[in-house]
Amino acid sequence: MAQTGSLSGKIVEGDQAMAFSNIAIMGTSLGATSDDKGAFVIENIPVGKQKLLISTIGYRTVNKEIEIIVNQELAIGEITMQEDVFGLEEVVVTGTMKEAFVTNSPVKIEVITARFLEKNTAPTNIVEGVTLLNGVQEVVACGVCYTNSISINGLPGAYTAVLMDGAPIYGNLASVYGLNGIPTTIIDRFEVIKGPNSTLYGSEAVAGVLNIITKDPSSQPLLSLDVMGTTHLESFGNISIAPKFGKFDGFIGLNYAYLNDFDDENGDGFGDNVAMDRVSLFSKWSMRRPNGKQFTLSGKYYYEDRRNGVEAFIEDRAYKNLRGSDVIYGESILTNRLELFGTYELPTTENIKVDYSFSHHLQDSYYGSDFYKAEQTIGFANLIWNKYEGKHDLTMGLTSRYQYYDDNTVATQLSDDLNRPDKQFIPGIFAQDEWNISNRFSVLSGMRLDHYSAHGLIASPRLSVKYKPESWTTFRLNGGTGFRIVNLFTEDHAFVTGQREVVILESLKPERSFNGAFNFNHIFNTSNSNGSIDFDGYYTHFTNKIIPDYETVGKIIYTNTNGHAVSKGLSVNLNQQFDSGLAYSLGYNIQRATETELNDLGVEETRGIEFASDWGGVGILNYDWKKQNILFSYTARFTGEMNLPEVYDFGPDGQILSTARPTQSKPFSIHNIQITKSFKQKNLSIYLGVQNFLNYRQTYSPLIGFNDPNAAPGFSDAFDTAYAYSPLHGREFYLGVKWNSGRR
Repeated sequence: MAQTGSLSGKIVEGDQAMAFSNIAIMGTSLGATSDDKGAFVIENIPVGKQKLLISTIGYRTVNKEIEIIVNQELAIGEITMQEDVFGLEEVVVTGTMKEAFVTNSPVKIEVITARFLEKNTAPTNIVEGVTLLNGVQEVVACGVCYTNSISINGLPGAYTAVLMDGAPIYGNLASVYGLNGIPTTIIDRFEVIKGPNSTLYGSEAVAGVLNIITKDPSSQPLLSLDVMGTTHLESFGNISIAPKFGKFDGFIGLNYAYLNDFDDENGDGFGDNVAMDRVSLFSKWSMRRPNGKQFTLSGKYYYEDRRNGVEAFIEDRAYKNLRGSDVIYGESILTNRLELFGTYELPTTENIKVDYSFSHHLQDSYYGSDFYKAEQTIGFANLIWNKYEGKHDLTMGLTSRYQYYDDNTVATQLSDDLNRPDKQFIPGIFAQDEWNISNRFSVLSGMRLDHYSAHGLIASPRLSVKYKPESWTTFRLNGGTGFRIVNLFTEDHAFVTGQREVVILESLKPERSFNGAFNFNHIFNTSNSNGSIDFDGYYTHFTNKIIPDYETVGKIIYTNTNGHAVSKGLSVNLNQQFDSGLAYSLGYNIQRATETELNDLGVEETRGIEFASDWGGVGILNYDWKKQNILFSYTARFTGEMNLPEVYDFGPDGQILSTARPTQSKPFSIHNIQITKSFKQKNLSIYLGVQNFLNYRQTYSPLIGFNDPNAAPGFSDAFDTAYAYSPLHGREFYLGVKWNSGRR
């Protein structure tokens, strides 16, 4: 019989117990999670010297050597955790497809944890949370139904690859209609890489990658509740349980959103915010295997009933009988979405794993009297092999992706009587080598090949260099390429929301991009604080850029540009935390996103890309009053000028005005305040806040042609929804309560 002993201890921060900390015996499958008093016990530990690893999200990892004596319990007392202010101890996987600390990654990765979100704001979905990052913004695609996407460095949302636990399941249709269905309650953290990353993640990773890492079931409380209400009569709620069954740790969460208030402050006759019923059910299961290998399976079902329009369409849920009406205008989008994804590490001596995902998306929608029905299925599998050879860390993989898309538009229509869904099987292979030349210098190189039946082989190389002259200073230089297969009818909302005909002049080629980026990071210390400064520069050049032409009345014309597009910019971030509990984060980004084409005379003309702001900034200030367990937080987001479409309004006489609306927006800012009171002995916290407390609203209606006297509102030939560039929601107060039951 093997000789074993046991270990006990307590995890604390100052005089506060740390619940749900992870304690692991390195090189074994043994571990534990601290209870609500911070205590833990691990039994049946092999005798002899062992390495102990203690980790908690948002805190520095503790490594400790211990010695276990046969049939005895080693009591190590209190282990004090220190807050990881700059995320240096955050484990990330997005940059290299394997776990690495932020500070060691050769690729610049930005991380926002669930704990950070709870401290500073109350986002109800991933889109609201990710905009706390400098250089990332929400782009609203429609001024009626307010569908949105995530823009990185001024590029449209379809250029950002959105992953769940490393698997791409939010392509195309879901990138516009599915992101709001990712509740923040299932998120452990999200990782963002700016710039092309097609080498690892294929098409869509042109502007960057957003990887959403879901919660570890083993570290969750048995029962959690989070309920919030707002002064706009909105209600959001979450309930989750974390059961154990045999060798499995589980996490099951139910999220809902209810918005049903009609508000028309700008007087255009349409609601200033979307009405919605949304339900999302999420479950994740993790198996404790004797070999310590990972096996997880996650599933999510998402249903959304989204609607907006004139008041007669919304009031008393009249839309249920008015969907498709050609008299009373409204937009009604019903979404049903199923997702399955996970990871399985093979029981081999080699480090081999499979990341897999499946998603099925159904959309049933009306935009006025226009019916749009779409279906999309994506299946994905990634076989990844990782091996260390001396100073080389090698990663190779095989990718298989199947995509099915069908709708009731000309996108899949061969003739009036014949429909042909788009079906694609996309195999790929990739390899990368992280060469750690010395403690100061490392090089990451990689290459990917994907095969498309319509385009053949597409290659995507990358190269990253990291230089660390001393412990607290890092330089990174990255270069690479990206490509994107365009799916117009799932990405450009304008073809269904306005009265426009779609015209495609040629066979559209894949868009290609070439990127270079530079990053400098330095950590500094004073007598009473710690801080960091981060500087980035980036440049991306596009060819075969597909730019929709809206200048011909009643049409959208698509073609590959005969010129090029460029996104370039500089950004700086400054963070500092003081011993007193005061902390701040400031970020500023200046960018220029342009497209250049030849005019009729063969002369190049350059113009700014619409809805890409010339500059932006983020400010976060919080104070932790530890004695009273009260946290004060202030957040602000600043948006600079952006180019807007050239549109014309109707005058009082019913004639179109000769002068267009402004084609450039004015700068604006959104300011929020939140106060959180924690009752740690009761595992309870109450939060109160106000969003947009300066009550900023977009000056102009996001709609065009809404006041045409010759047609019912919404049915004018000039009606369009594409002038939405900032919020219309106005000031909003909210109150919420969070509670968990403690240890399982």
